[in-house]
Amino acid sequence: MLKDKVAVVTGSGRGIGRDIALEMAAQGAKVVVNDIGASVAGEGQDASLGQQVVDEIKAMGGQAALSIDSVSTWASAGRIVQCALDHFGRIDVIVNNAGILRDRFFFAMSEEEWKAVIDVHLNGCFYVSRAAATHFKAQNSGAYVHMTSTSGLIGNLGQANYGAAKLGIVALSRSIAGDMKRYNVRSNCISPFAWSRMIGSIPTDTPEQQARVEKLKKLDTAQIAPMAAFLASDAAAEVTSQIFAVRGNEIFLMSQPRPVRGMHTSEGWTPETIAERVLPAMKPNFFPLESSAVVFSWDPV
Repeated sequence: MLKDKVAVVTGSGRGIGRDIALEMAAQGAKVVVNDIGASVAGEGQDASLGQQVVDEIKAMGGQAALSIDSVSTWASAGRIVQCALDHFGRIDVIVNNAGILRDRFFFAMSEEEWKAVIDVHLNGCFYVSRAAATHFKAQNSGAYVHMTSTSGLIGNLGQANYGAAKLGIVALSRSIAGDMKRYNVRSNCISPFAWSRMIGSIPTDTPEQQARVEKLKKLDTAQIAPMAAFLASDAAAEVTSQIFAVRGNEIFLMSQPRPVRGMHTSEGWTPETIAERVLPAMKPNFFPLESSAVVFSWDPV
């Protein structure tokens, strides 16, 4: 489904990114494997991780090139896309998968912990996407696949930085889809459910938490890859600005913000009339904070 297409997959030295790179190569794509080989916290560098994926792709008869540039700056993101042009002469697909974690409760989060996560997830997504946009526009084709998360879509404790970045990516994807539609360029998001090092820090202090983690461990990262390959293919030519969740063998189309209920008054509103009339009418439609944890857990079937 991706014969002769050139795909850049960021953060593809391990986990979900690795499986996406392998799947896209199996579907005929020429793949730029981008990974600096850092820890989950974004520290250190190990080029051998990405090189192993390149070697795997070549061993199966595919074509691949290694990029060890970071997504977190404008210049280095540009070099990632240039790597595709230098090795394969074009760029057709961007998969924004690179990410780090600096989990901390909001009231204790430092400026550095905030900025480090935003730089990799949200800024990195923009920088790499923007670097490819000029080429997509010129060739009148292209596809973006961005990784979001229920930490942003729904919410999660201790991840204000990560959640804000991941919901920001959804807004960025919508904007890209609108701006680039006239050039036949698509932009979609995947919210993956799979056991990887990015969620390996989930607390297991209670029997309930331990049971949940054991269920999550059954969800293979390779099960995310087919959706990414589909969204990158011409078969998804009419699919843009959407959010898909993938959990095991299940695929969900996620809802997007829409009005739930509205009220009007010809006299205009005051704080008092809002308290007296709007709050009682709309409160039954509120989404309670407690529901976030319930929905987020999505116990695997």
